[in-house]
Amino acid sequence: MLAVANFHYIRKSFETEYPSIFGVTPDRFRKQLQKLAKYGQFVSQKDILKGISEDKKAILITFDDGLKEQFELAKPILDEMKIPFICFVNTSNFSEKKVSLVHQIHLLRSRISPVELRKEIEKKWTIKLSDEEKNKAIIHYNYDEEEVARLKYLLNFRLGFEELRKIISPLFKDHFDKAEMANELYMGEEQLAELWGEGSLGSHGHYHDPLGMLPAEKVKKELEKSQEFFISRFGGRAKAFSYPYGSFEACKNLSIPLAKTGYEMAFSMERAINKNPAENPFLLGRYDCNDLPGGKANLFQRKNLFENPEFSNWHRYENGTSYQQ
Repeated sequence: MLAVANFHYIRKSFETEYPSIFGVTPDRFRKQLQKLAKYGQFVSQKDILKGISEDKKAILITFDDGLKEQFELAKPILDEMKIPFICFVNTSNFSEKKVSLVHQIHLLRSRISPVELRKEIEKKWTIKLSDEEKNKAIIHYNYDEEEVARLKYLLNFRLGFEELRKIISPLFKDHFDKAEMANELYMGEEQLAELWGEGSLGSHGHYHDPLGMLPAEKVKKELEKSQEFFISRFGGRAKAFSYPYGSFEACKNLSIPLAKTGYEMAFSMERAINKNPAENPFLLGRYDCNDLPGGKANLFQRKNLFENPEFSNWHRYENGTSYQQ
């Protein structure tokens, strides 16, 4: 069996003018690793590709987005504890000095109040939430303040992906220097090279786009561009892939194009244990770090991580790995 824990931001402090970037501190990260170590054995990318038996209790640590803080703050802890891991990177962040849309949103929200940001979007694009949508926002984001809930609803439910890009990118350009932020936010090429040499690097796509929601030709081009980056920099293809956004819709119909471009396994964000990773290598389930022991919303408070778990099953659907394009 294989349980996978996924992390994003690792920072000493998450204080900003307007809180919008959340993650774990190095101290909390270390403590969570110590807790997870009680449940099973940490494994590497190479171990999974060789095969994980159903009776083994294996745990994999992963990171999405290739953030510099992951290398500088998390890696030293992992190295000290001799824990393997995989960092999944969006290759456009390095080859084109692009800042992914998801990070543009986080950075804008950290600098502009939710009221101001929502009004700026509504003014420039004549988009407004109805009273019904405002109520839905409060219900859906019940842990957030009202204005934060409305902004999140506008960004995540009211706007389509391409529409969101057209809105956010000009706003981001008004407030940040893209190339400067890309250098500040993402790992350097020497850091990537070190991870590659250790077998700890994988692809998160070229851009941070929901591939399962894109046309087949665009998917093919996206996967090939990402592999071209690894081939040109390191002389080989990435074997592991992490789906941006990780929802079922963002992962569906992709096992065949992934295999054709050289990938051997891929990780979704289906909150589940993988009974036998070899059965569904392109739709491996994965937990957010907060879902696991030591996380803010531990789903396993009353049972062992591997005790009668929910097993990944997205691959059993017609448009999972059995789907033929």
